[in-house]
Amino acid sequence: MSVVPFSPQNRHVVMTLYRRSLILARDWINKRDHYRQKAMEIRSQFELYKDVGNPKEVEELINKTKFMLDKYKHPDPYIPPTRPGGTKFERYIAPSLEEPLPYRY
Repeated sequence: MSVVPFSPQNRHVVMTLYRRSLILARDWINKRDHYRQKAMEIRSQFELYKDVGNPKEVEELINKTKFMLDKYKHPDPYIPPTRPGGTKFERYIAPSLEEPLPYRY
C-alpha cells in the first residue's frame, strides 16, 4: 500500500490510529486524571510526527503504531454500561406495543 503524505486517506488513517490509541489508554487506565495525562502524552507523540513528508517514513510510522496497538491490546476492554455487552444494555426494555398473544388456560 502506497501512502501519500498529507492526503485525505492518510489523514483518516492517522485520526483512526489516534482514536484507537486513546481508547486503548482508557482500557488500561481507570482514573480520569491519570488518563488525561496519558492522553496528553499520546497527543504529543502524534504532534511530534505530524510534519513527516517522506511516504516511506509515514508508512513505517503507521505500521509501527498499528503494531504497538495490537501488542498492548487489553484482554478485557472497557465497555460503557449502556452499549451492547455492557451491564445496563437493554436492562429496561420498553413493553411491546403489539397486541399480546391470546392465552389459553
